[in-house]
Amino acid sequence: MTEPRRRARLEIRQAKLKDVRAIGDLVRRAYADLPAYTQGEIRGQINNYADGCFIAKLDGKIVGYCASMRLDEIVALADHSWDEVTGNGFGSRHDPTGDWLYGYEMCVDPGVRGTRLGRRLYEERRALAERLDLKGIVFGGRMPGLAKAMRRKTNRADTPEEYLQKVIDTKIHDPVLRFQLANGFEPHGILHNYLPEDKQSKANAVRMIWRNPYVDIDSPPKHRLPRDVEGVRIATCQLQARAVTGFDEFMKHIEYFVDVAADYESDFIVFPELFTLMLLSAEEKEQSPLESIELLSKYTPRIRQRLSEMALSYNINIIGGSHPTRMPDGDIHNVAYVCLRDGSVHAQEKIHPTPNEAYWWNIKGGDSIDAIPTDCGPIGILICYDSEFPELARRLVDEGARIIFVPFCTDSRQGYMRVRYCAQARAIENQCYVVMSGNVGNLPNVANMDIQYAQSCILTPCDFPFARDGIAAEASENVETLTISDVNLADLSWARAEGTVQNLHDRRFDLYRIEWDKRVGNISDPLGLPIEDHEGAAKPIGPPTAGGG
Repeated sequence: MTEPRRRARLEIRQAKLKDVRAIGDLVRRAYADLPAYTQGEIRGQINNYADGCFIAKLDGKIVGYCASMRLDEIVALADHSWDEVTGNGFGSRHDPTGDWLYGYEMCVDPGVRGTRLGRRLYEERRALAERLDLKGIVFGGRMPGLAKAMRRKTNRADTPEEYLQKVIDTKIHDPVLRFQLANGFEPHGILHNYLPEDKQSKANAVRMIWRNPYVDIDSPPKHRLPRDVEGVRIATCQLQARAVTGFDEFMKHIEYFVDVAADYESDFIVFPELFTLMLLSAEEKEQSPLESIELLSKYTPRIRQRLSEMALSYNINIIGGSHPTRMPDGDIHNVAYVCLRDGSVHAQEKIHPTPNEAYWWNIKGGDSIDAIPTDCGPIGILICYDSEFPELARRLVDEGARIIFVPFCTDSRQGYMRVRYCAQARAIENQCYVVMSGNVGNLPNVANMDIQYAQSCILTPCDFPFARDGIAAEASENVETLTISDVNLADLSWARAEGTVQNLHDRRFDLYRIEWDKRVGNISDPLGLPIEDHEGAAKPIGPPTAGGG
């Protein structure tokens, strides 16, 4: 009788978005003396270059993680800090044409050291570099014994350079540097002020290099990015405000456009900000602004449920405009519900309420914004006024978003043009697509919704692969319609790596950065209910954010 087959205890594989929380916990265990990653930073590392991120899983628990990206030699071998080279921890400086693999994170659970997990993760990096015919691997290696060595009276090292030489000469033992040297890496100078938070290394690191023996350094091949096709079809609904008799009639109008967009095999349909306000027309008398918002908030569970059912049955991802929702703390927030065709639901709150929203409806701003994973890659939501704050779009793109949806609600052409010009700027400066969807018409007897102005559109960066004027498609002004266009995500990758200008690559990380308040973490779904994440596991939703401008 044969023995039952045992499952492998150890698994080395590419990191996935479902691993983000466990990776964050691992990093905190491994580096208790260093600042922890936010979940957004880990998401960015995986979204920006999943091929370079690996985990080690032992008996079902993540116990090892390494992150790397491709960089051009000029960037990889120049003096730099960790923040500069990693795009402040998001891995957003990944260059798909880069000829070096740059490692910027490697950690192993202290409880399983001695199992050679670090060596196995290094081997994964080395195999990746060899498979891609890269020149080699480079990273900044920690010097955790340096601070102590500089305080010693005997066998003292007064400088990082002296310390490194003593480690090489085996006069001082540094477990990290010895491990890297044993794995075939060679030191090439000191990176001063590499990681200020690393007190044990006195903020220094050793530039460690492994050269790929299978690549001829004197005549390396030019890594060009192929002009592939990664098509996504987007539908933006310019919705006519109209009187309805109740919830069912309202949803019937919404389902009509979902049905049409699905018939055209669209991957996404986006509705306008506050598109649910027409539900107020079913009331017998006009409500005060505060009564209106309270009444609308009661529809939240039904709206989310119906949109999610439509997304699943019509096989389309629905960006549900935005809808006022009362939060557990009693505040009203403006929330976009994103219902994906795999059945998962995400929520994004508006960060910046307009003065009008704050005054008439007492709407408060949300606290967190993050990219949302979809089957077409990460996306972002900026509700109307939020599109006028460039730091929000930059954070979404750092996390890997390539399409940003902007549901908006504007009553005048001036208000519309503010959103439109800012949305176009976000597309150019972040080299991404921006999709706008607005309301048209008017709603009698609904407070603060007298008139609407919109010209919904799908905007692109301005470079050779894209439309001449940076507009993939746009609707006629103030007419109810569905505007559909195909966009090629591969064009974004090409533009970021080889375009006429390379806004993301050319940022001055040595001069400025966006520092998101890490005290504000992911929060629960606005109703406190479990929501399915993209991997299918029930969890409280993270970042809600939505708005109007």
